[in-house]
Amino acid sequence: MENSKNAASTVAAKINNQELVIISENTSKLVPIKPICAALGIDFKSQYAKLKEDENLSSTMVLSTTVATDGKDREMVCLPLKYIFGWLFTINPGNVSPDAKEAILKYRMECYDVLFNHFSERSAFIEEKQKRLIEQSEIVMAAQEAFNQSKEQLKEAKKQYDAIKAIDFNQWKEEQRQLEIPFEN
Repeated sequence: MENSKNAASTVAAKINNQELVIISENTSKLVPIKPICAALGIDFKSQYAKLKEDENLSSTMVLSTTVATDGKDREMVCLPLKYIFGWLFTINPGNVSPDAKEAILKYRMECYDVLFNHFSERSAFIEEKQKRLIEQSEIVMAAQEAFNQSKEQLKEAKKQYDAIKAIDFNQWKEEQRQLEIPFEN
């Protein structure tokens, strides 16, 4: 776990009247875990142990020194802001204080919705794309058929044109007939 010092902090939100801060260090934003645990009424030590055991989150934990709500410098276990939302999703609503349970349940339902929407959007896109490809394929096939028929008509018209063009006056006179040119409407 990294250790960093003298970072700027801002209040991010309040949970059960407990201020939650974001610690800005250079380009990273960190969130202390202990105040969230206190606000939710869950045991910090068990959450800290859970984070240390997590294969993904354990490598992102950082110790950061910041000014706590009591005005003193405190070293706090933090997670990068982008991982806080996933960690909060893992909190069992049965382990939080009664006044925080409804908020955790609502948060988890929102997460389920976001996950569903994220992953189902791709399948909706693929479904819509496939539908449009089938429709356009039918249009292309009809145009191809019309094009092929037009090519045949053009080939026949050129053949007739070349035949008419090849007749000379003497040939016509010998056969004693007039040149017939069919005109189609």
